Amino acid sequence: MAQEPIRVIVAMDYSDEIMEMLRGVSPRLHIERHYPTVPDSAWAEAEVLYTLRSFPDPAQAPRLRWIQLHTAGVDHAIHQPIIRAEDVDVTTSSGVHAVHMGEYCLMMMMAFAYKLPEMLQLQSRAEWPRDQHKRFAPRELRGQTLGIIGYGAVGREVARQANALGMTVLATKRDLKHLTDSDSYAEPGTGDPEGTIPARIYPAEALASMVSECDFVVAIVPQIQGAPPIVNEHVLSHMKKNAVFINVARGGVVDEAALISALAARKIAGAALDVFTEEPLSAGSPLWNLDNVIISPYISGNNAHYHDKTAALFAENLRRYMEKQPLLNRLDRIRGY
Repeated sequence: MAQEPIRVIVAMDYSDEIMEMLRGVSPRLHIERHYPTVPDSAWAEAEVLYTLRSFPDPAQAPRLRWIQLHTAGVDHAIHQPIIRAEDVDVTTSSGVHAVHMGEYCLMMMMAFAYKLPEMLQLQSRAEWPRDQHKRFAPRELRGQTLGIIGYGAVGREVARQANALGMTVLATKRDLKHLTDSDSYAEPGTGDPEGTIPARIYPAEALASMVSECDFVVAIVPQIQGAPPIVNEHVLSHMKKNAVFINVARGGVVDEAALISALAARKIAGAALDVFTEEPLSAGSPLWNLDNVIISPYISGNNAHYHDKTAALFAENLRRYMEKQPLLNRLDRIRGY
């Protein structure tokens, strides 16, 4: 007896090649691309939705059972009633950003270790320093300690890359009872699925203790709606004077005023910031004028092959859905990520 088709909406500008790859997962899948708008007739029949910002009201999509988000974060979607519907599974694209976000973090660590901002300042003035060998003696990354705030998919890949360079890795994790990570997506050969790389994993409450040991601190933790900043004045006061802070999480996980104060007073050596409390970052922000800060415009998670990476994750989850296996990257509605 023929099985019912599974109707899938892709509310994304995926290429024809990606659409054909997705349809190749199973002949039961009836996949339609509707972008930028989804007609009511498609909502009414849909069982699966792939989307960034297109969401139906629950009454529009009575057959919907699973939403795959195009992003790792859910802060843009968490207020949607369909996301909160208990009979609809929601999965994220966590893990597809891991490799390039890890490389972004390494780039920033190397930029500070080798004093790249100072080199660029000299170049802009066409100035050749007389004391260049002393001035630019690098702090090689090998042997230095990296602290990772949030040991999820991206944090585990940052750990793998840093470990390969001979760094000591420390991390914080909210749930210390489950150090393995079999429910999240990772590209083959990446990450730290068994949680064995860090020399020590701290509970979230011990963040100040962890940062006191670190030469570099990277924030890659989800921002929970309504929660106070994790990196606050107390945590910053425990960082080494020569330490560098890197934020690729969300602006709200850091007390920005306290960070500006610590940077301006040279209580920490520097910061590389990709996310901010206000985006775009205001032209009047003091961060622009601090010479120990590198600013990037929220691009650490961007990648030239982002569509291909998210499609590979979606295809894997489609296979799992067809075979009634657990989906990867399921949203925990209580935690909010």
